[in-house]
Amino acid sequence: MNQYLITGYDYTDSGALERRMNVRPHHLDDLKALKESGNYILGGAILNDDKKMIGSVMVLQFETEEELETWKQNEPYITQKIWESVDIKPFRVAAVG
Repeated sequence: MNQYLITGYDYTDSGALERRMNVRPHHLDDLKALKESGNYILGGAILNDDKKMIGSVMVLQFETEEELETWKQNEPYITQKIWESVDIKPFRVAAVG
């Protein structure tokens, strides 16, 4: 499978964190489904100095670019305007012992 490093940075308006928290359960449900299908490798929140969530990093894997595109079109943090910018780069998890 092709692996991807996905970095999403949240909007910075005054309602951004509240929006994130409202959408987060849907995002986590989708990640659980991705884990069950073998597409989720790891992920977590980017925190600011006050330990507030301001973005996300994930490593996902898909067989095809079309599957990646389908994920992007359905990811709640993208469709619900939580992430202001999303950077997706090809990635390879290191095989360590």
